[in-house]
Amino acid sequence: MHVVPSICTFCGVGCGLGLRVEEGRVIGVEPQPGHPVSEGQLCAKGWACSFAVEPAGRLREPLVRENGRLRPASWEEALARTAEGFQLALDELGPSGVGVISCAHASNEDNYAAQKFARAVLGTHNIDHCARICHSPSVAGLGRTLGSGAMSGGIADIDQADLLLVIGADVTENHAMIGARLLRAQARGATLIVVDPRRTRLARLADIHLQLRLGSNIALLNGLLHLILANGWEDRAFLAARCEGEAALRHHLANFDLAQCCVQTGLALAELERVAYLFSHARAAFTAYGMGITQFQSGTNNVIAVSNLVLACGQSGRPGTGINPLRGQNNVQGACDMGCLPDVYPGYQPAADPAVQARFGAAWGRPAPALPGLTSLAMSEAARRGQLRALMVMGEELVVTDPDQNQLLRALRALDFLVVVELRLSETARLADVVLPAAAFTEKDGTFTNCERRVQRIRQAVAPPGTARADWQILSALAACMGYSGMDWPDAEAVFAEMTALTPLFSAMDYPALAVAHGLQWPCDAAHPQGSPRLHERGFPRGRGRLLPVSQVPLDEVPDADYPFAFTTHRLHFHYGGGAMTRQSPLLERETPLALLFMHPADGAALGLGERQAVRVRSRRGRLETRVHLTDDVPPGTLAMPYHFREAPCNQLTNPAQDPISRMPELKACAVAVEPLAPGVTPRTTERHGRR
Repeated sequence: MHVVPSICTFCGVGCGLGLRVEEGRVIGVEPQPGHPVSEGQLCAKGWACSFAVEPAGRLREPLVRENGRLRPASWEEALARTAEGFQLALDELGPSGVGVISCAHASNEDNYAAQKFARAVLGTHNIDHCARICHSPSVAGLGRTLGSGAMSGGIADIDQADLLLVIGADVTENHAMIGARLLRAQARGATLIVVDPRRTRLARLADIHLQLRLGSNIALLNGLLHLILANGWEDRAFLAARCEGEAALRHHLANFDLAQCCVQTGLALAELERVAYLFSHARAAFTAYGMGITQFQSGTNNVIAVSNLVLACGQSGRPGTGINPLRGQNNVQGACDMGCLPDVYPGYQPAADPAVQARFGAAWGRPAPALPGLTSLAMSEAARRGQLRALMVMGEELVVTDPDQNQLLRALRALDFLVVVELRLSETARLADVVLPAAAFTEKDGTFTNCERRVQRIRQAVAPPGTARADWQILSALAACMGYSGMDWPDAEAVFAEMTALTPLFSAMDYPALAVAHGLQWPCDAAHPQGSPRLHERGFPRGRGRLLPVSQVPLDEVPDADYPFAFTTHRLHFHYGGGAMTRQSPLLERETPLALLFMHPADGAALGLGERQAVRVRSRRGRLETRVHLTDDVPPGTLAMPYHFREAPCNQLTNPAQDPISRMPELKACAVAVEPLAPGVTPRTTERHGRR
C-alpha cells in the first residue's frame, strides 16, 4: 500500500487527505498531517471519499440512445453523435441555441476546458454551473460593494477573531472542519453569534442565537446597522479612509422603524441592541454566511446588507475579520474562477470588455462570441421555448437539485440533443442522448480551489475504470471532432499553464509552486508571488468600499389558507448535494437513509401526526411523499427538508422565482401544505426519469 496526497471532493473547505492505494484501487483515505485547512482531521464525509469513487457501479464506456434505450458505444461513435447533435443545433439556431453546464466537483482544468469549448468551439457565452443556485449573489453583491465576490479572509482568521458572526449557514453540518474551528475559537473566549431560522446544532451551542423569521435577513441587518449608526458605534476612521456612499446609507436608515423590524424578524429589540453593540465593538469580527443569505429572490441585496454591516464597523482587511461566503461544493470557487459563468472569462475578466475579447480571441484563434450568454436557469427556459436545442451537462445532477423539477424535466425533454458527462448513471444522465464516462478526482491530475481561494493539487492515484476519461480530455477530443485543434493539450499541467498565461489573478502559479505549502491563494501574481491569504488589507479591487442602501424584499410566496406552512431546504451532516456520492457509502447511508420532513411538534400535534408518520407535501409546483420528523429544530409554522434524496426530491416543491440581478432562485422559501397518509402506508417514491 502507498499513499497519494489529494484534496477532499465534498464541500468547499478543501481538506487535505491521503489516498490509500493498493493493487490499483483506492481502499481508503487518511488525513494529511499538518494541512493548514484541516489540521490533520477529516469529517465523516471526508473519511468516506473512497466509496464515492468506487469502480463498482461506475460508467465504464460511453452510452448512446437507440430506440429509446441507452446502449454501450465506442468513443468514436459517441463523440461523432455529440458533434452532430451540437452542429445540427448550431446550423438551425446559431450559437444561441447551444449551451454547457459545467461542474463544481470537476477540476479547474476541466472547468477551464468547458468554458473554452463553449466559447471557442460552440461560439457561445451560454456557460454556467451550480454557483448559479448557491453563491451567484455573492459574486454579484460583493462585486458591487468590494469589487470581488470571494472570501476575503482565510479559514485561519477564525483563530484570530474575538467575535464570530455566522448568518444563514449550518456550518457544523455542511463545513464540518470550519465548524470545529469556530467551536475551538469559542472555547478559547470568542463570542459566537448564529443567525438562522432553524435551531441548528451550531445555534444550540452559540452564545447568542437570533432565530429570525424565514427571509427577514435585510430587515435584521438594517436594524443592526441603524442601531450602530444611531449610537455612534461605527468605525469613523475606516469609513472616511476606505468607503463611499455613507451619506446615502445614513439617509436611508435615518427613519428606520425598529418596531416594524422586530415584527418582521420576530426578534426582541434587546436582542438586536446586544448584537449591534457586540459586533461594532469587537476587536476583530469574522463574518461568515451561507445559502440562508443567498438563496432568495433578494439574494444579491441580502449580500449587500451583510457587506454594509461589515464595512460600517471596519471589520475588513485585518487578521480575524472579513466577509466570508462559505462555498458549498469542493470546487465551486474554482469553477467561477475559471470563467464558467456567462458574463466573465477566467479570472472574472468581463466578457463584454473589448480588450478581454481581443486577448482571448487572439489566444484561442477564434473571435469572441457576439451575443451575451444565458444562465443555467435561462437555458432551461429557452429550451422550453424551443430556443435552445443542444446542451452538455458535466457532472451536475440538475434533476435533483434545480428548482421546480417538473419544469426542468420539460426543458430537458424539449431539447433535440442532451449529452451528459458523469461518473454514474444519474437521474439527469438517464435522460441523455449520449452519456460519456468521466474520471473521478482520484483518477486524474489537476487542481481544486477551496472557499478561501486556495488552489491545491490533486494527483492521479489509480487508473479510471474502463475507458473513462478526464473531462478536459473528453472536451479536447470533442473539439477535434468539430474541427478545432486549439484544445489539444498533452496533460492537465498544460491546461493549467494556458489558463495562468491568460489570467492575471493566477499568473504566478504553476504546478511546482502549488506543491509547496499545500497550495497558494489568489491573487497570485508578480506583486503577490506567494499568494494572498487575506484580501482588502489596503484597499478594495473597486477602489473604495461601497455602501449601498437596500430594503427588505417580501418572499415571493408566503403561507396562506391553501398552503399554510413556510418551507425551506437544508443539508444533513452525513450527506452532500444530491447524494450521488455520499449515498454510495454504506456508513453514511446507514446514518441517514431516509428523506424526512422536519416539523415542530406543535404542528405535528395539530395535524395528528406521530414521529415518522407518512405524509404528502404539496406546493404550487409539485408534490412528494415522505415521513415527518418532529423536532424543535424548526419553529412552528416552518418546515424544512434536505435535498439529498432522489426518491423524495424537494425540488418538486421549491420556487423558481429569481433574484433579478444574479438570477438566483428562491430555493430557501416557498409555501406548502401537508396531508397525513393513512396509517401503515409507505411513502411512494418519485418516479424515475429515464426517457425524454
